[in-house]
Amino acid sequence: MEIVVAIITIVVIAVAVVMIVRALQSRNRSTPAAAAPRDPFAPEDSTFGDPRTLKAGDMVELLGERMFVRGSLRLREGGYQWSEHFLDDIAGTRRWLSVEEDPDLEVVVWTELKGTDLKPSEKTLTHEGVEYRRDEHGTAQFTSEGTTGLGTSGRVEYVDFAGSKGRYLSFERFDGGEWEAGLGERVPSGTLTVYPGSDPAGG
Repeated sequence: MEIVVAIITIVVIAVAVVMIVRALQSRNRSTPAAAAPRDPFAPEDSTFGDPRTLKAGDMVELLGERMFVRGSLRLREGGYQWSEHFLDDIAGTRRWLSVEEDPDLEVVVWTELKGTDLKPSEKTLTHEGVEYRRDEHGTAQFTSEGTTGLGTSGRVEYVDFAGSKGRYLSFERFDGGEWEAGLGERVPSGTLTVYPGSDPAGG
């Protein structure tokens, strides 16, 4: 008799365990996991692809124009980092694309300014009717990837001027060389598409 009671007790316990497990599984399936908090201004929502991941071999499309990334500069000043990417489209027009977060993502396309008498020592500069005010001045360390026309590493001194409506004027000199000037224009949200290039590792 005791054996029968023991067997019945074991069966009852087993059935109860099965019912509890099924109830827990059912509740987990019916309760969707809460979505993780996310930044409503995240870079991937304002562009197609993440410009922070740009590297040599990638392609970008800006306002319908496609350009290839031939090389990149990775710059660091203290704890602050940003990138500048050398672009070359099929028409041979050479430009740079800077990508930085301070704290929001800012992407600026730069065109080389040649034959100018503008000097970075001034506090205010005017070019083609646009007034630019001196904004930042500093020295950063850089490393070079792909084709940039520079060595693998070095120093760059820069002087940045800001104009109206997302326009910029910047001066850079690498390793104590001559000043190079460029005109910049902020890339509007949603107008940049990133096409990753092939992965040399096969990934």
